[in-house]
Amino acid sequence: MASISTTTGRSSLGAKLVLLGDMGTGKSSLVLRFVKGQFHEFQESTVGAAFFSQSLAVNDVTVKLEIWDTAGQERYHSLAPMYYRGAAAAIIVYDITSIESFERAKKWVQELQKRGNPSMVKALAGNKVDLEDKRKVMAEDARAYAEENGLFFMETSAKTAVNVNKVFNEIARRLPMLQSEQSQAAMVIVDRPGEGSQSASCC
Repeated sequence: MASISTTTGRSSLGAKLVLLGDMGTGKSSLVLRFVKGQFHEFQESTVGAAFFSQSLAVNDVTVKLEIWDTAGQERYHSLAPMYYRGAAAAIIVYDITSIESFERAKKWVQELQKRGNPSMVKALAGNKVDLEDKRKVMAEDARAYAEENGLFFMETSAKTAVNVNKVFNEIARRLPMLQSEQSQAAMVIVDRPGEGSQSASCC
């Protein structure tokens, strides 16, 4: 879900962003690094989903990302549509040291292509580049897959902060560009000042 308002000559865009991926890929760590600038070596697994928000200035637009960090465990898979339904953007995360997590990421991409908002901004993030010596997924392969499926690709490290802000900023940059193209299901125009800064519903 995304909404727009205009106050004092500056537009505000509220956009729902969902993180998807296998358990242990570092989704929660990426969000924590982005929102709070923190990293915990031992991050507890997310149960269901966790909510965060962060605002970014993109040219003359203030983009408020309403971030849903979903659980990666298989038993929570059935809950995922509640969080990606109506989302304006998604980051699909895999672990560069795990082929299995990359294959799982592909399944998430396929699910979003079938059931998600068709104008969604989608990113593929290969996390844990600080573990280069244990790499199993080549960046070239992931980049080629992303290009074939309409995603933009970055490798990240929540531990060292490599490209973490960059991937969220790139999503925020692309959202205003799609305002005029997004379907009514994903974009709601708000005439009342300030309403665009309110949190969107989770589903």
